[in-house]
Amino acid sequence: MDTIASLFSFITWPVSWVIVQFHKLYGAIFGPDTGWAWGLSIVSLVVLIRICLIPLFVKQIKSTRNMQLLQPKMKAIQERYKSDKQRQSEEMMKLYKETGTNPLSSCLPILAQSPFFFALYHVLSAIASNKKIGVIDQSLLDSARQAHIFGAPLAAKFMDSAEKVDALGASLTDVRVVTAIMIVMMSASQFFTQRQLMTKNVDLTVKTPYMQQQKMLMYIFPLIFAVMGINFPVGVLVYWLTTNVWTMGQQMYVINQNPTPGSKAQEQYLGRLLKSVTAHGEVRGRTRRNTVKRIVAKGPDRNDIERKFVVGLAKLGLAPQEDGTVAKSDTAVAEAEGGAAQRRQQPKRQTKSQRQTGAAHQGGAKDGDSDESETKTSLQKSTARDDKSKPAGKSASGSSRQAKSGQRKGPQRPKHPSKK
Repeated sequence: MDTIASLFSFITWPVSWVIVQFHKLYGAIFGPDTGWAWGLSIVSLVVLIRICLIPLFVKQIKSTRNMQLLQPKMKAIQERYKSDKQRQSEEMMKLYKETGTNPLSSCLPILAQSPFFFALYHVLSAIASNKKIGVIDQSLLDSARQAHIFGAPLAAKFMDSAEKVDALGASLTDVRVVTAIMIVMMSASQFFTQRQLMTKNVDLTVKTPYMQQQKMLMYIFPLIFAVMGINFPVGVLVYWLTTNVWTMGQQMYVINQNPTPGSKAQEQYLGRLLKSVTAHGEVRGRTRRNTVKRIVAKGPDRNDIERKFVVGLAKLGLAPQEDGTVAKSDTAVAEAEGGAAQRRQQPKRQTKSQRQTGAAHQGGAKDGDSDESETKTSLQKSTARDDKSKPAGKSASGSSRQAKSGQRKGPQRPKHPSKK
């Protein structure tokens, strides 16, 4: 870690200068040698860096969403050019260029703050070694070495020896307890941030390998930070915990105000927006009007959540407009009621077993009807033959007696004289 940090030694001067300026401010309030003064200086450094990285964070969000939307097309390209890796790469780059997507944009915030992270690590390592660095002179160095956060010096590490911790004026138990708690909090915040992204701000209608990768990172990243954290000074743990909390809050704000289409967060957001329109009769806020404007612009390409929102407006007698507002519309009410009535009239979909049982009953009924009709027809035919075969003036009893005696029905021909 020291070798990597030395590569960013060129930025240690501005990092140390920023920390010293914040230390002057907080030192006047809490005292120059306190852990609050130096700890809050590191927290303020994080906040300043993250404010400067907000444009990159916005670009990261757009890139992540574009990557989610492009996953089906990317999968189709991989299957189509499975045996030609070069053509596959060319088609991928062409797709990125057409959609304006940069796969590396999702890593920009982390890459951009890495130099500051390693520069801060280099500064704290120099403080632990009692070496002047950047604008930190001997008096500031002595003040920083005396600063403790809950009994742990800023420059102490979890893996430090007891002798090194004693030289910083602390006990090994205090250092390990404080660092362990901070490592757990750092890993937990990283896990919660990734889990929040996966469960709320992902389009659940699209199942792609990208989602599986993100799910794996949700478990891998916290483990990586936990392993690396035992080699971080307390000041660096303060830095990284602060940046994780900032990322979590920033992401929570984005999810609540500008969720990914088709996600659970969008369903919750449009539900809140519908309640607001119901209460006030209008769309309040520029962000909400922009949301309605995007839904109107999509037209028939809206997802199920957005269509449900439009139907909800129609039930209130309102129709979304192109400028993001809503207006009274009797047509919208009629369409909503007509659509609801049409949905009510649609028969309930049967299961496979129910369809098979119904078909069997219908088949049995048809067979029964055909047998009954055939029976009726045969009876009618036999009755007709009997009526024709009955001679005039003879009763039914005589016909039955003749049938029993074996004589032929109907008029008999006279016998030949020779046979009498």
